[in-house]
Amino acid sequence: MNMKKQTTRTNPDIPIIYEDNHLLVIDKPAGVLSQEDHTGDPDVLTLCKKYIKKKYNKPGDVWMGLVHRLDRPVSGVMVLARTSKAASRLSEQIRNNKMDKTYWAMVEGMTPPSATLVHYLEKDNRSNNVSAYKKPRGKAKESKLSFETIKQNANYSLVEIDLFTGRPHQIRVQMAKEGHSLWGDYRYGEEGNKDGKEMGLRAVRLTIEHPTLKKKMTFEASVPNLQPWNFFEY
Repeated sequence: MNMKKQTTRTNPDIPIIYEDNHLLVIDKPAGVLSQEDHTGDPDVLTLCKKYIKKKYNKPGDVWMGLVHRLDRPVSGVMVLARTSKAASRLSEQIRNNKMDKTYWAMVEGMTPPSATLVHYLEKDNRSNNVSAYKKPRGKAKESKLSFETIKQNANYSLVEIDLFTGRPHQIRVQMAKEGHSLWGDYRYGEEGNKDGKEMGLRAVRLTIEHPTLKKKMTFEASVPNLQPWNFFEY
């Protein structure tokens, strides 16, 4: 088990939060894909495989399981499986809602002190856009999250979000539906970076049961001193 601060020493470089024989927990940078797509841009899975291959002088292809994803503009804690057993057990935790994910989001406007949001989300696979509805509709899936407001100013609120379901673009769509679009989200909002490679959404904490040690483990990612996180002091 290696708890020292280190990185993958790839381009782009990825901070490593935790590593052992079964898990690799990273702090995914904003703008980096979780998995390879048609763009050919750098992705977490490929970069982490390169890191393992070089570090341990492994011949041939390195196996690594992607058990969950973060959208390209989203940063923060992400766990990858180094063995098929770990991948299977982590995937089971996700299916049973036993993987706890906590996010920080920088959103437009003044949010209430706390709230629980329930919407019905439907994804258009052709456009990759998700729509939110207040009532059940067609194939739309019930989606639930809760949040607490941490800090506010005249333009933005910083909220801590706990997910009860894991739908595509869930936080982005539900917050936008309530009139609180995320900073930098040009798909569902208007403010922020026009390149669409970074937004005000960060996975700050992830709790899992270790696939072989069978104990709860919590991993955290600190908040960087960059936009939009430097809008407030912590």
